[in-house]
Amino acid sequence: MPRFLHVGCGHKRRHQTVRAFANPEWKEATLDIDEGVSPDIVDKLPELSQVDPDSFDAVYSAHNIEHLYPREVSLALETMRRVLRQDGFIILTCPDLQAVGERLSSGDIETLLYKSKSGPVSPIDMLYGFRPAMKHGNLYMAHHTGFTLKILGEACVQAGFAKFFGLRRPQRYDLWGLATRAEKTDEEIRELGKIYLRPN
Repeated sequence: MPRFLHVGCGHKRRHQTVRAFANPEWKEATLDIDEGVSPDIVDKLPELSQVDPDSFDAVYSAHNIEHLYPREVSLALETMRRVLRQDGFIILTCPDLQAVGERLSSGDIETLLYKSKSGPVSPIDMLYGFRPAMKHGNLYMAHHTGFTLKILGEACVQAGFAKFFGLRRPQRYDLWGLATRAEKTDEEIRELGKIYLRPN
């Protein structure tokens, strides 16, 4: 049975990741720095020191990478690559700074973009971090870096991934990326994207 590592899971579980991982053929291992959300593994990016090399078929990391400092991004991606088996892949999501920047340039700093399950999200939240959570002391929600699709893909390749495929969702102001440890053709990576870059 293939296994995926759900990094920074919080209270979310497999049915709140992507459709393919919600399928019972995949086994989930949750990982978070917060013991209070009862993860299988208590650990954090960028080290993932509690995770063995070559131990997972996939890594799912939703809205974690923007919380790292720029100097930590390459280490985090290299670490994700380290825990993958040879034919493994990672799925990353993060804010789309290109889309956010277009709103900021028009002066829409606090205008509502969309309502998340945690509350309303504005451009300034996507740039610096979700303010309601930080107001209540959760400073893990602060953002320390950001990405466009081009920069996200370049970061993955520089970290040693063989192939990257990504897409923008301007209506949701986010990026989705898939990077493979093994070399893939353009057609192969697009097919993986069709299967795995589908939010549940």
